[in-house]
Amino acid sequence: MTEASSKASYRHKHFDQMTDKEDVTGAGDNPEVILTGKKSGKASLLDSGEDFEMLDDDEIDDDPPPLEDAGSGKKTKKEPAEDQHASPSSLVDEWMDILGNGQLRKKVLRAGNGPDSRPTKGQNVVIHLKTSLADGTLVEEQPELSFTLGDGDVIQALDLTVQLMEMGEKALVQADAKYAYGALGSLAPEVLPSADLALEVQLLDATEALDLELLSPQERVALAGQKRERGNVYYQRGDYAFAVNSYGFALQITESSSKVDISPEEEEELMDIKVKCLNNMAAAQLKLDHYEAALRSCVSVLVHQPDNIKALFRKGKVLALQGEYADAIRNLKMALKLEPSNKTIHSELSRLVKKHSEQKGAEQAMYKKMLGNPGSDSMQKHQARSSWGVSWKWLFGATAVAIGGVALSVVIAARN
Repeated sequence: MTEASSKASYRHKHFDQMTDKEDVTGAGDNPEVILTGKKSGKASLLDSGEDFEMLDDDEIDDDPPPLEDAGSGKKTKKEPAEDQHASPSSLVDEWMDILGNGQLRKKVLRAGNGPDSRPTKGQNVVIHLKTSLADGTLVEEQPELSFTLGDGDVIQALDLTVQLMEMGEKALVQADAKYAYGALGSLAPEVLPSADLALEVQLLDATEALDLELLSPQERVALAGQKRERGNVYYQRGDYAFAVNSYGFALQITESSSKVDISPEEEEELMDIKVKCLNNMAAAQLKLDHYEAALRSCVSVLVHQPDNIKALFRKGKVLALQGEYADAIRNLKMALKLEPSNKTIHSELSRLVKKHSEQKGAEQAMYKKMLGNPGSDSMQKHQARSSWGVSWKWLFGATAVAIGGVALSVVIAARN
């Protein structure tokens, strides 16, 4: 069986049943499209069953930008002085356990130009990458894969190992699925869920990151959009901390000062990306239970767009989770006023009103328990005052009658 027919048989056997033979948009050449087996939907988030915590439907493109950029990097012309190929048996003990847990290991196949040539975080690097399964089955080969080191643009295995490589070095990397495509796997390249990978990596080039202030507006829009879409990928995978990280990089790009003239239309385009990033960041922060951070993200959206329904809804949810039911209800009422027919807002608002009522009832009961029964005490005091009043009135009347009787007796005696 030829390699092509073997690979086709492998794909047919392992992937057709997982995708239900549906076309998955956005696969292209992007190595980070997720293996979900479903088409990306376009349903309104407010009407979804996700309680408005999923990403905005208009914020996820079906075709995220490819991580490859064959024209962005330059190959290094300088080659290492010696080719240090060795037999597998002599390299068995040369594995570097990068994280100390045995799940990400690196072995040098050919030495590079020395430790001083290692790239640093934030630099743009270009690598030659061969991706294989643990059994040696070739998945894909990318002659020039370009990405920003440390920004989370690629799988963690690459982000962590390339910064330990020397220029020109070729290395073999064994990565546990946790540091590759995880429990979801991938469609492009085709990687099954929870599959370990073997990566052959050669570092070709490393250049300083572009100065954001010198980027043209369209370059900034494209770069910020790429980081945001990478955050969407992480969100869909459930890697919410990495999603927040990618959204943060996108925000830095949109908020950086510029030495290039920007038109009002281009400023509006950057603002649109910024608002989307903040909204999605709030959703990810809610998933992480980072309520204060999520609240700040919602407030930032509302500063720019006071009538943003999603931000009002998420702000209401955050406030409710913090026990601020009155403020939460006020924000949800504002959202409902903007979209009166939205069932999700109606449902959440009804739930919070009921919970707020229960909270007030519990507080009143607690106060009564702490202070006793003020109604009963006041009645007892009133009854006590009333009885004392009757007693004093009776005593005073009896005394007056007695005094009057004595006086009358004296008057009668005097007349006699």
